[in-house]
Amino acid sequence: MIFRAERAISSADGSVRWVIADESYTIHTEGCAYLAGLRQADRSPNTERVYAGRVALYLTYCVQSGMVWNRPGFFELGRFAQWLISKPLPPKGARSTAVRFRSKKTANAVLTTVFEFLRFGSVHGWVPQEVVAQLSEPKYLSFLPPGYEPGEQDEFRTVQARTIKFTVGDEGVEWLQDVQVEQLLELLQRARDRFLVALLRCTGMRIGEGLGLRREDMHFLTRSITANCQVVGPHVHVRRRLNPNGALAKSPFSRWIPVTEQVVDLYADYQHERARVPEAAETDMVFVNLFRAPLGRPMTYPNTKDMFDRLARRAGFQARPHMLRHSAATSWLRSGVQPDVAQHLLGHVSPSSMQPYLHATDRDKREAVEAGAARRREAR
Repeated sequence: MIFRAERAISSADGSVRWVIADESYTIHTEGCAYLAGLRQADRSPNTERVYAGRVALYLTYCVQSGMVWNRPGFFELGRFAQWLISKPLPPKGARSTAVRFRSKKTANAVLTTVFEFLRFGSVHGWVPQEVVAQLSEPKYLSFLPPGYEPGEQDEFRTVQARTIKFTVGDEGVEWLQDVQVEQLLELLQRARDRFLVALLRCTGMRIGEGLGLRREDMHFLTRSITANCQVVGPHVHVRRRLNPNGALAKSPFSRWIPVTEQVVDLYADYQHERARVPEAAETDMVFVNLFRAPLGRPMTYPNTKDMFDRLARRAGFQARPHMLRHSAATSWLRSGVQPDVAQHLLGHVSPSSMQPYLHATDRDKREAVEAGAARRREAR
């Protein structure tokens, strides 16, 4: 038996939901209840989709290995963890013959969802408490992460840590230097694509947020009072809403982000290009198909990924939409923008999300090494 994450459309309001079902489309009651809990907590539909696939993977493993899903032992969960990284994945394409495996980082993400699912089941009486108790253990933090408050009497130094987790190295943050972004803009021949790259770099928004923009979100005048907006200066609004292309803002909180004169100019160029395609007038979505059928249809993530893949090959270096988000965050913090301001611009809920960007600059590291060498010379 194999469980799968299935997309379901609500007959009441047309909203997209995810369910977990087997080959005969029999619903897994507890798994679907967990997904409903995610919706009630206002988690993103994209999060629901990913979590549905992870829980379905776990349930399939349980059936095929003979493990009872709601009563797994500690060593059984350990075998599941090893299975995650040792089972070959299907080839990426029909012509591909390369053998692929899940990374330990991906396996950890699956385990996190499965453990959350089991804890959810414990709250509702489906999973024994002793099962949940084996998922974590107390850990004393000898070294505190930046910004962590231990409490007046170090009462917050002891936290609950996962008992089953792979150790993975810090891959760091991949970002593009300004000269690389300029190179990308020079390589792009289409105004729409130039505007997309510049917008992502300027605002740091996620690609789903960019593809979900409506023309009513683009307030590029000095004042936008006619649009009932009191924000002064050119800016763009990011709002979570259901979009025909499936693009979605991850955060439920709306925000606005200032834009530069370059972005405004590139948007004007794009509007001239878009006006030459009559089908584009049928939608309010900002980014639409102008050069391939179906013309005027909102751009999707696969279309955008193809564009960035082609661009990266021409540029000779990696160039992904999320790298532009990292570029914006890194640039803001290095220029002296306060972390809480950058956090709001990026739409992060937790301040800890800013930690990957709080790294020393190349100049900082070079000066530190040179200062250390100077101190050693003086000591001689």
